[in-house]
Amino acid sequence: MKSDIVKKGIEKAPHRSLFKAMGYTDEEIRRPLIGVVNSKSEIIPGHIHLDKIAEAVKAGIRTAGGTPVEFGCIGVCDGIAMGHVGMKYSLATRELIADSCEAMGIAHGFDGMVFIPNCDKIVPGMLMAAARINVPSIVVSGGPMLSVRHKGKQLDLNSLFEAVGAYKAGKMTEEEVHEYEDHACPGCGSCSGMFTANSMNCLTEVLGLGLPGNGTIPAVYAERIRLAKTAGMKIMELVEKDIKPSDILVPEVFENALTVDMALGCSTNSVLHLPAIANEVGVEINLDIVNEISARVPNLCRLAPAGPHHIQDLYAAGGVQAVMKELARKDLLHLNLMTVTGRTVGENIEKAEVLDREVIRSIDAPYSATGGIAILRGNIAPDGAVVKRSAVAPEMLVHRGPARVFDSEDTAIEAIYGGQIHKGDIVIIRYEGPRGGPGMREMLGPTSAIAGMGLDKDVALITDGRFSGASRGASIGHVSPEAMEGGPIAAVREGDMLSIDIPNGRLDVEVPEDEIRRRMAEWRAPEPRIAKGYLGRYARLVSSASTGAVMKNS
Repeated sequence: MKSDIVKKGIEKAPHRSLFKAMGYTDEEIRRPLIGVVNSKSEIIPGHIHLDKIAEAVKAGIRTAGGTPVEFGCIGVCDGIAMGHVGMKYSLATRELIADSCEAMGIAHGFDGMVFIPNCDKIVPGMLMAAARINVPSIVVSGGPMLSVRHKGKQLDLNSLFEAVGAYKAGKMTEEEVHEYEDHACPGCGSCSGMFTANSMNCLTEVLGLGLPGNGTIPAVYAERIRLAKTAGMKIMELVEKDIKPSDILVPEVFENALTVDMALGCSTNSVLHLPAIANEVGVEINLDIVNEISARVPNLCRLAPAGPHHIQDLYAAGGVQAVMKELARKDLLHLNLMTVTGRTVGENIEKAEVLDREVIRSIDAPYSATGGIAILRGNIAPDGAVVKRSAVAPEMLVHRGPARVFDSEDTAIEAIYGGQIHKGDIVIIRYEGPRGGPGMREMLGPTSAIAGMGLDKDVALITDGRFSGASRGASIGHVSPEAMEGGPIAAVREGDMLSIDIPNGRLDVEVPEDEIRRRMAEWRAPEPRIAKGYLGRYARLVSSASTGAVMKNS
């Protein structure tokens, strides 16, 4: 056993003494030691209940003959961090999470590991760690929050952000906003739409590191506890058979993940996280691959913010496995890949069934013939930009308008709330990328304000930062290279005409190339907004969004 390095032989008597100081018995020490990484906290609604998930996991491990060893992990609540300096830390914590799990996992010689995340950067951070540590591993999340119907409307967190925009536009009263506030987030779980957390939890199933149901079983269902117990038992099987993440995370599994991503209409942030996870096992995902897959994979689901359904509806319709079964009808998936169930993808989906054709469309009658995410390129995004095509109004798929240029999210949202943005405008928000932000903060405020004011079918937003998975409308993010690195988005000036052509993958400013070169020759990088502490180090080491915003090796 790998854990023998911390417990076997006379030389390890001091080590065993330390275990005994914590109450471990000789029998517990002799068994396989399973690290249980629990990101439970009292600041994230998706994590407030993870102590119960961890207890269930540990029960499963003990049932199957192992010894669980629990330790904690940080996590930022994107919703609470939204719209202020705290959001600069969100993406950056993905690397901290991966690094800290690596440190704990390797330093203590665990035979296997169970990762318990639920929200945003915690899920991909733990997936990166699992790949890096490469001992038998399984991921079991805390599950999605329910969406409740209130006065005829299904509410979620995004309803509140849009309500603020509606209030600023005089379309809602303060009392109505407070009423939404009381009902939009009814309890524990990751926010209820196909936002980043649920996107990554669903894709964990496709990556083969989560059990079927990991992405969709609601947080408050007893089935979630049973899933956690099963994960605890299953890790012991993986240890016995020595099935490691490197056996599962082969290149074809990432093709599967991108395929299901397109069918589900996942968050654009998945285009940051999947390359980062792949990077840990030496697999390259470039943006051209994303578009190639999007071109051949139909969009089968329109979950919030792209449509009226929520994750609980996807669960009731058959879940991720049913979506995969539908895709397999047209041979769009690799079915012979190993998963943590001990069975192949094909064996896992054999009994899956679509139970609601309103939520999961037939592959013969999809919402669209192409996937939910598109990569755009052009003279202001030569290395690419990303848009959630499935959440864009048809009339905004092709758009031309004047640039309204802002060098921070704060100044942009001040102008939006101040009524300075008008129909037809294209809002540019730059210097918010991985280096420029720093931290590439998620911007739900501007997109929700635009939507809440009823302008989402008239105004586009373009940024070298990123938008929330809850954003809808023509919200184009991850423009690369970013402005802070001298990307040509830095050359755009107020009033320049911009053209967006999502069907043809184009994003351009209507300025001659020699004029762009002249402007960039005069350009000078601004002083870093934050130069000290973790974010200062992050800004110096982080790579482009087009490569997953991973840390550079040198």
